[in-house]
Amino acid sequence: MDADPFDPKQPDSVAAVLKVFAILQALGENADTGISELSVRLAMPKATVYRFLQTMKTLGYVRQESDSERYGLTMKVYELGTKALQTPNLIELAKHHMQLLADQTGETVHLGMLIDSEIIYVHKVDSRHMLGMYSRVGRRAPLHCTAIGKVLMAWEHPERRDRILDGAEFQRFRDKTITERPAYLKELQRVREQGFGEDREEFDEHIRCLGVPIFDRLCQPVAGLSVSFPTFRYDPTKEPELVAMLHDAARDVSQRLGCAHYPPDGPAQARRLGDR
Repeated sequence: MDADPFDPKQPDSVAAVLKVFAILQALGENADTGISELSVRLAMPKATVYRFLQTMKTLGYVRQESDSERYGLTMKVYELGTKALQTPNLIELAKHHMQLLADQTGETVHLGMLIDSEIIYVHKVDSRHMLGMYSRVGRRAPLHCTAIGKVLMAWEHPERRDRILDGAEFQRFRDKTITERPAYLKELQRVREQGFGEDREEFDEHIRCLGVPIFDRLCQPVAGLSVSFPTFRYDPTKEPELVAMLHDAARDVSQRLGCAHYPPDGPAQARRLGDR
């Protein structure tokens, strides 16, 4: 139950803090508000409102219009608020979901991020089987033939994606590796349309991967989450279930990073991928 800032039983220090935040909240909801309006709205004496406003003004959190008795919030409040938006530790947010995915699938789960024109594995949970995908935290992998690389590029802004791909080498690793940029862009369009990326034995022999993107508060792809299978343990009929599990995990991590809409898709951008 919320504390009443005007409850006479509240200690003076607590009541003062509650009154300060009540005023800040009111100013945040209605910019350029007068003392009389605040007094009525908060059922607080004008003298009390004035005293708190002057203190907050001295501290730099409230401004007063020079030609009126109206007050508003300053950019110092915005600066304070942005500190709450600083990116939380991605690995800390993702590792619980990764462990659950590994437990549910029995396979290796990776978290990867972009570095230069490659991806780098920043966290992993190993398969419970003796035979699985070889990898290690800190290992780099190419963009063009990994599920994580594909989802990071598929949802990347077109101009930035082009700059990144200018530095990428479309090296052939296996027979199924995509080695031509136009074919890769067509693959990215397919990834956007289906909502997930695939590595179909394109990087490591006899390994298949499914991956989905993770987005930040600006709805930009900041990481990819994938599950890797030896081909003999990969069951295509379970693909929709696996993709749904990946999306559930990535959606929660993205939301915790501040992403309001997962995935932040746009058909026009998906079409542009195929037009290039």
